[in-house]
Amino acid sequence: METVLKNLFPELNIFNSAYLNVTEQHTLYYEECGNPKGYPVIFLHGGPGSGCNAAQRRFFDPEFYRIVLFDQRGCGRSMPAGCIENNTTQDLVEDIEALRKHLNISRWLVFGGSWGSTLALVYAIHHPQSISGLILRGIFLSRPDELKWFMHDAQHFFPEAWAKWANYPEADKHQNILQSYAELVFDADPDIAGPAAVAWNHYESSIMTLMPRESGASTTPVEVEIARARVQIHYIQNHCFIDGDAVLKSCKQLSNIPMTIIQGRYDMVCPPKTAWELFHQTPHAHLEIIADAGHSAMEPGVTSALVNATENFKDSVNR
Repeated sequence: METVLKNLFPELNIFNSAYLNVTEQHTLYYEECGNPKGYPVIFLHGGPGSGCNAAQRRFFDPEFYRIVLFDQRGCGRSMPAGCIENNTTQDLVEDIEALRKHLNISRWLVFGGSWGSTLALVYAIHHPQSISGLILRGIFLSRPDELKWFMHDAQHFFPEAWAKWANYPEADKHQNILQSYAELVFDADPDIAGPAAVAWNHYESSIMTLMPRESGASTTPVEVEIARARVQIHYIQNHCFIDGDAVLKSCKQLSNIPMTIIQGRYDMVCPPKTAWELFHQTPHAHLEIIADAGHSAMEPGVTSALVNATENFKDSVNR
């Protein structure tokens, strides 16, 4: 039988956007769209550092779902942008729970890809009573071998992109890539921090898809590039503030939570091995490996699988 690819739902507007103060220092931007009385789902963006965007609303049937998106600490429209103080995975987990309570939601479907999958799993382990289901893509657990893959080993497949990225920092030879970029991206001079942040961010975007994408000049404001790079470097320097092996082991306790795992076969940012290991800790989950896809949620096979997952969850609720 021929596979029928599903597209994203049509563009939709938000019905509510606001800011939530989670500390004296951090204020989170959040938005809601879809059905105000619908089934709640929260979208957890990747990065760390990326922020949410309008396309991410479109994985969900807007007539059925009450769709919640928010920018994590230091990201997107949350303030202060690029702030790494009091910004850890544990802080973000509690921010998700604070937002759930603020919106008077008892339980919600949690949808996250890449770094968002990490955050979704840690949130589920700490607050299982708040979750009715998990839809995860491009599994990442920030273990040393996963970080080594991203920082070094991906060059075996993308040597030109990696060489351009690794050779950008003008650093002493004894410094590693991460340390070199950190010094540049956190420089107070935007003429130093800006180009370095663009170079840092471009590497990941250049290895996101199975097939090459057209690359034009970036239209992202430089201050957004800096904020994203600072948050991501901060997290990578600290192994994302988690013990990935311990998280994987703890996932055994999620057996009562419906789970779908979507993984691109040729994902060069988060290789499939981690998704496979997660599936073996959670054999009740549905694992779907997309044969002709890399890391991006916007590759046709991955997009279709994710929309199917939200539709299947909808059907299970209706039943």
